[in-house]
Amino acid sequence: MWYIRVMENIIGNTISFVKEALENVEGGHDWFHIERVYNNALLISKTEKVDKTIVQLAALLHDIADSKFHNGDETIGPATARTFLVSQNVDKHLIDHVVQIIANISFKGGKEKRTFHSTELDVVQDADRLDALGAIGIARTFNYGGFKNRAIYDPSIPPNLKMTKKEYKNSTAPSINHFYEKLLLLKDRMNTATGRKIADQRHQYMLGFLEQFYNEWNGVTIKTS
Repeated sequence: MWYIRVMENIIGNTISFVKEALENVEGGHDWFHIERVYNNALLISKTEKVDKTIVQLAALLHDIADSKFHNGDETIGPATARTFLVSQNVDKHLIDHVVQIIANISFKGGKEKRTFHSTELDVVQDADRLDALGAIGIARTFNYGGFKNRAIYDPSIPPNLKMTKKEYKNSTAPSINHFYEKLLLLKDRMNTATGRKIADQRHQYMLGFLEQFYNEWNGVTIKTS
């Protein structure tokens, strides 16, 4: 019971820390994104054998300092998470695991191989990827595109499916391209059975959106009766 109370306090402190740290960030990577990923991770954890504390902390801290908002520096997020967890007197092995998850969770253009493997990473990565799919994924894509002043769509700029990691991180392509360069690839990159099931439904929703988008863009009239 003592250990449970201690960990509950740490989770509570982590939530407060993340809420404050992400108070003014872009809307697709704010506290509400973290909260959705956290809830997704708890849902997926019900069907996986994991250390729930590691999953909770990793989900809460996975975007504490996203590299896209720190000049591409991928070390700030893991370092920030480590510093915070040390301040909470969390066990070193648990800190190391959470930090490894944060360092390996990102999509990074889909061409980077993970250097760390655990079921907890599988769960948190799936939870994060689910938030890039479906209605929420569509909303986040255009929110970030507006934040970066990107075009919605430009037929003269086709998606680039062979980008390097550097090209992916520095891309200024229209928001619609992001569906083909990342979002529609995620369904087949899910790690867990629960993640795959949810991802499939959200994937189909995005396909329907794209069909409607192109119809409207091209002035196609759809009969309603």
